[in-house]
Amino acid sequence: MNDKNFVRNQVKESLSKLTKPLYEDYSYKIAGRLYEDEDFKHAKVIGITVSKHPEVDTYQIIRKAWELGKQVVVPKCYPKEKRLIFRTLREFSQLESVYYGLLEPIEALTTEVPANQIDLLIVPGLAYTLEGYRLGFGGGYYDRYLPNFAGKTLSLAFKEQIIPQFPVEGFDIPVAKIITNEGTVYIK
Repeated sequence: MNDKNFVRNQVKESLSKLTKPLYEDYSYKIAGRLYEDEDFKHAKVIGITVSKHPEVDTYQIIRKAWELGKQVVVPKCYPKEKRLIFRTLREFSQLESVYYGLLEPIEALTTEVPANQIDLLIVPGLAYTLEGYRLGFGGGYYDRYLPNFAGKTLSLAFKEQIIPQFPVEGFDIPVAKIITNEGTVYIK
């Protein structure tokens, strides 16, 4: 079994080799598959992160969700407590750059949306197994959030992010499906 940080570095290295045209092409294909997904079609409230390269581009997905009349909620992290909440996002100007250059909702311009009002949560990660387990970026925010979330989950990933295995902990909660540039992986 590989050490988690070793796996993270391997995947980051692999993603760093994606050219801009491939990154754009893969992100576009993933977004297209997401728009056809039943959970996405039926969701009225979608939880999604604002992507930071080399994550799958979520800007186009957020725009599409707005066009479809869906409510978009994005995470706001509280590093001291290592927890996150989701807040409404109606336009990109409601975002501000926080630690590590991540974009988060400005509290004065957005409102909190509780977990039980989110229909679909698009869970970020760096690496995934075919069993739906994800290796995050190391903060543990989603590991703390997911046990209290009862809605639908899925992740978006480039094929380079799907790996055979990594250490899975007892508290790890798999996502229900992973949408990649090559297809959709349904778990269970």
